[in-house]
Amino acid sequence: MPQTMTLDEKLAISMKACALYHAGDEEGFSRVIRTAPLPPYLAKVMKEKIGLDFLLKSGWNLSEVEAEYGRDWLSTKNN
Repeated sequence: MPQTMTLDEKLAISMKACALYHAGDEEGFSRVIRTAPLPPYLAKVMKEKIGLDFLLKSGWNLSEVEAEYGRDWLSTKNN
């Protein structure tokens, strides 16, 4: 799977998000955790089960999805 962010960068985001969650800042947690790339396999399930519009509006970092499946995958309703 193509990586757009190092594991250390992803870990730093996760640690920051966890700190926000434990501090009771659920909005901050949600905002920060979505900056980490969504794994392509999860995006595929979301697209199939919930829909492309939801996936695109959800605010997730889709850089690895685009790298794995291509930009067209994110602009078409079909898989």
